[in-house]
Amino acid sequence: MITLTRLNGQRFVLNAELIRTVESNPDTTIQLINGDHIIVKESMEKVVETAIEYGRLLRRLVPPS
Repeated sequence: MITLTRLNGQRFVLNAELIRTVESNPDTTIQLINGDHIIVKESMEKVVETAIEYGRLLRRLVPPS
């Protein structure tokens, strides 16, 4: 789960595994796998960086096989 900010300043948590695409046009728009779109204040680069860190955290929690 990653914490993001809507354009109105409201913070929310998004399951990063639901992200299909992230675009900057010029607002950062996140498209989810169900087709929904969310516009956030964070830059495209910040969203990607945060999602990658989330994935790394998950991999650290899973014991190696």
